[in-house]
Amino acid sequence: MRLRWLALAMLTVGLAGAATPPGDSAVPRYDHIFLIIEENQSASLVGGADAPELTRLANTYGVATNYFAVTHPSEPNYVALIGGATFGILDDDAYYCARRDTRPYCKLSWSPIYVDHTIDEPSIGSQLDAEGLSWKEYNESLPSPGSLAVVAPDPSDPNGPLVYASKHSGFMNFAQVQADPLRAQKIVDFGQLAADEKSNDLPNLAVIIPNLCNDMHGVDENAPADCRGTNVHALIQRGDAHAKTIVDAIMATKTWQSSDRDAIVITFDEDDHEGKEGCCGIDRADLANSGGGRVPTIVIANRGPRGLADPTAYSHYSLLRTMEDAFGISQHLQNANAPGVVPMVELFQDADQR
Repeated sequence: MRLRWLALAMLTVGLAGAATPPGDSAVPRYDHIFLIIEENQSASLVGGADAPELTRLANTYGVATNYFAVTHPSEPNYVALIGGATFGILDDDAYYCARRDTRPYCKLSWSPIYVDHTIDEPSIGSQLDAEGLSWKEYNESLPSPGSLAVVAPDPSDPNGPLVYASKHSGFMNFAQVQADPLRAQKIVDFGQLAADEKSNDLPNLAVIIPNLCNDMHGVDENAPADCRGTNVHALIQRGDAHAKTIVDAIMATKTWQSSDRDAIVITFDEDDHEGKEGCCGIDRADLANSGGGRVPTIVIANRGPRGLADPTAYSHYSLLRTMEDAFGISQHLQNANAPGVVPMVELFQDADQR
């Protein structure tokens, strides 16, 4: 696995050296980026009556008004955000599934174009590790630190709805994470997020994943009314309020209020109507990478712009490239280095540098 990683790294160095646009150097170094990933909403959510808090944040700070997911359904988008590609994943089957796999949660493994859902390639996590920087994925309702569960109820309500889903945990698809003896220190729950915020012991990259009741996805079995996918308005209102709670807690931390350069990014995995619009690293001929619709993406930087609506065309690959730049990583992964993929400079640049 290490040889494959080194080979890819060497290849990526060459590509980055040849294709790196000038904008990469304009992204300042960041101390912390908090990436919150929500579910299944189109860009029109911002400005809608059901999402007043996200609309307020977009209007107050920065919003990418022409930002696209890379495919449908959920899982490959989460993988793309941290790995730079969907690696051919077309579905939400479990991270361990392979072709003709008869294990649970491998429902589509009979397909002739099915690929191994465990990915033996680098991610932004391995890039950060190599730089001596830190990362964690905070999963609300995770059964236990480092859990290998595919779905689960919240630990506080074992008879409740299945609100944790590993298909929304992009890091779990990567072989290096699955085999990591320190996985339980990196794949953690919201209790650990609260503890890390209180102690100001936060990783450089924090990927924050609300559960299915709080991310606007919804659960249709054994769920409260405002968690049901059929109750769209209440579900969005619940997710909007929950996002405010996460953002408020981050803004109350010492790092956010210090001289550190920090950003909160709120994005969505895909749109809500199976739209195939896309840009920036997608390939119309690739069923796993042909566009996932225009989605809301809000950037709240403590030193960044205020009231900025950036119309530049971006995708999940653009966001990955921007995070790599922000942490001083010049080797851009996979489609983060594709033609047309540019960093989100305007939204991440310090306000006094614009």
